[in-house]
Amino acid sequence: MDSALSINAKLEDDEKSLLDRVIDWRVKHISDNQFVLLLSFFVGIFAAVAAFVLHWLIHQIQTLLVSGFSTTSENWMFLVFPIIGIWLTSLFIKYIVKDNISHGITRVLYAISTNRSRLKAHNCWSSVIASAITIGFGGSVGAEAPIVLTGSAIGSRLGQLFHLDNKTLMLLVGCGATAAIAGIFKAPIAGLVFTLEVLMVDLTMASLLPIMISSVTATCFSSLFTGDSAMFNFQMDGVWELDRVPAVILLGIFCGFLSLYFMRVMTWCERGYAKLAKHPYVKLLVGGIALSTLIFFFPSLYGEGYNSLSIFIEGKTPTDWGQVMNGSLFSGNDNLLVLYVGLVMLTKVFATSSTNGAGGCGGTFAPSLFIGGFGGFFFARLWNMNQIGVYIPERNFTLYGMAGVMAAVMHAPLTGIFLIAELTGGYKLFIPLIIVAISSYLTISVFEQHSIYAIRLAREGKLITHHTDRSVLTLMNLDDLVDKDYTAVHPDMEMGDLVHAISRSRTSYIPVLDDAGHLLGEIDITKIRHVIFRTELYHRFTVAKLMTPPAAVLHESDNANDVMKKFDKTGAQMLPVLDENDCLKGYITRTHIYDTYRQMVADLSEE
Repeated sequence: MDSALSINAKLEDDEKSLLDRVIDWRVKHISDNQFVLLLSFFVGIFAAVAAFVLHWLIHQIQTLLVSGFSTTSENWMFLVFPIIGIWLTSLFIKYIVKDNISHGITRVLYAISTNRSRLKAHNCWSSVIASAITIGFGGSVGAEAPIVLTGSAIGSRLGQLFHLDNKTLMLLVGCGATAAIAGIFKAPIAGLVFTLEVLMVDLTMASLLPIMISSVTATCFSSLFTGDSAMFNFQMDGVWELDRVPAVILLGIFCGFLSLYFMRVMTWCERGYAKLAKHPYVKLLVGGIALSTLIFFFPSLYGEGYNSLSIFIEGKTPTDWGQVMNGSLFSGNDNLLVLYVGLVMLTKVFATSSTNGAGGCGGTFAPSLFIGGFGGFFFARLWNMNQIGVYIPERNFTLYGMAGVMAAVMHAPLTGIFLIAELTGGYKLFIPLIIVAISSYLTISVFEQHSIYAIRLAREGKLITHHTDRSVLTLMNLDDLVDKDYTAVHPDMEMGDLVHAISRSRTSYIPVLDDAGHLLGEIDITKIRHVIFRTELYHRFTVAKLMTPPAAVLHESDNANDVMKKFDKTGAQMLPVLDENDCLKGYITRTHIYDTYRQMVADLSEE
């Protein structure tokens, strides 16, 4: 007997896959906390590699296409390359990816709030290729959102591979996003606060260490791949002086309104292109022509735009700054610099929305930095030209503008402050960066409650926040709460048969359905107690005469917050749930949903 059991055990062990054996070994020898730390290290490595590969691909494509372009006159190929890039991206997404990969950071937020932090396997690579094609050919978008999606997907897939729980998956998604930002900019602190502010993943003591490990690991490996120098060769222009505070505050307010313009126009353009969704080639033609035309007149809009920003940050004189107009109709006319900068600042949002609207792949992270940098330089140049007050250095204010617009657009002041400081090594700028970030954030908060990434989900009630109560309601999956074991009756059924149905039911509510499964009403046993034992009435009454309408009806598309409100408003103990065809799906009980809520609050509150 013992030999037979040992043989069966051996056969079962042989049938296990290699992964199952690894998981079994891990459970026996490595604790959950230690394993999460190990995974966070690998997430940091993979995210750094992804960031390096994406920027290498973008650089190679741009070098191949535009390295020989004239700097003193217009270049007609700008009218062609962006359209080709968007078209190739569209083909790649349609025939290879076969899924929507736009709005990378928004998709991460959506996965956290509605899909238990589960991202698809192709998200580990698809956004890298798609955005490299789009940006390399001139798409006026950023590579950061695709990399955040990629890093988050890597963390999610590693967690799913080892069958980790939903809470750990959320943490690994946060590790991936942190590593992505840290790896792209070599900014570990900015990566950490980005996850806190934008993805809104609460950093408890249990989650802080893995996220820090991912952030530092990605930064170190990015430095190994590309060197440890900062993105911009910035030298602070003079020391910070208190008499510049009014100018910095005014810049912050200006950045707030500039950010509001960016968000409102972006939303308007997205709605316009969404109306063309059924006509992809018309959408490609409209968006591609709009983008290529803008790039032809303003070459600074080509790609991410960091080269143009570096001209303002590293330049010292109008002649240096005038290089930003190279290849445009404005080239050589330094007296038109302010006009050129202002036009680029205002048209960048149209170029970005046209890129994504036409079928390209990219994010709004780099565009917000670009608009902020151009806005900061524009503000400072006008200030100094008109001698409004004390001289303010253009290069410093370019950086302040970058921080201000990022703080407002993303509702992430700390991210803006630390990112700019780490991008340039300009840690002496902390005070003005804080002032401009606060001023900008407070300004836009009057008009927009959510960031550009969160606003879509907020409208659908699917946004995770730092409020535990709201987060629990957002994360709660109603499908798991629906009790589908019910006893239904027909409206023509006699009361005698109804009594037999009641005897088989586990609940005090009996749904009344028609032949198609639509809910017509329900039998509340407590309301028919006075007639249920009168056998002489069994053939006189039918279910249709005894049923009553439900206190309220739930739909499977309802969020948990709406469900809670309906329970509170009606005082009901059970409410029916209807599917998209208005057929009964099951019941949710007050006891079940409140027990689940309390358990999830306890889980989220654990360190």
